[in-house]
Amino acid sequence: MVLTDLPPGKRATITNLSIMSELLKQRLIDMGIHEGEEVCVKCTMPFGGPVMVEVGGQCICLRRKEAACIGVE
Repeated sequence: MVLTDLPPGKRATITNLSIMSELLKQRLIDMGIHEGEEVCVKCTMPFGGPVMVEVGGQCICLRRKEAACIGVE
């Protein structure tokens, strides 16, 4: 399952970041998104817009393309 599959309000644990490029992976790690961290989907914007998630007490908006590369369980 990937992050974009979660409905708003649900929590999951990040399990896989290896699908994306190293540059993007490092940027997400710098923002606090890393394997083993709990993430909650706050809302998804319509028409393929960004996904707002909460990680470590802060809200972050990710492109839907990037969120689809984050494996969760």
